[in-house]
Amino acid sequence: MTLNKILRNTLLVLTACLVLSACATKKEVATEIKGQMQGDVYTGTDTVEYLADGVPDRVFFATNESILTTASRETLRAQAAWLRKNPNINVVLEGHADERGTREYNLALGERRANAAKDYLMTYGISSDRITVLSYGKERPVDSGSNPLAWSKNRRSVTVKAN
Repeated sequence: MTLNKILRNTLLVLTACLVLSACATKKEVATEIKGQMQGDVYTGTDTVEYLADGVPDRVFFATNESILTTASRETLRAQAAWLRKNPNINVVLEGHADERGTREYNLALGERRANAAKDYLMTYGISSDRITVLSYGKERPVDSGSNPLAWSKNRRSVTVKAN
């Protein structure tokens, strides 16, 4: 073999290696945004409104879950304390889901989430007569994005004053 052939073959092998390694390179996409996500549960406040001063109106859930997180329980305790001080106010608990899943599945999931919040409020002395449960499933997203942060904002139960 001549030196030219060896150099050419070596150059071809190196070029092929570079091309293949470039194809295999995977960009890391940050799925955790500090201060807004904990696991796959939203913990930020940019979509939260307030029932009263210092009493957030919503709690968030993990994917396909209706189990209350520690932060959700803290929020619901604050809501219960406020509701005990305001016995003439009734509330609607609206259950929501993200865009993934069928309409029927998400309506049922939203209802389970709202009922989880209702059950927790009832353990803190709020009468079930003062609480109405309503599920919107995926029909009323707070964030219309199609990414993990948007989905986590949409997996929620919102407490609103009943009319």
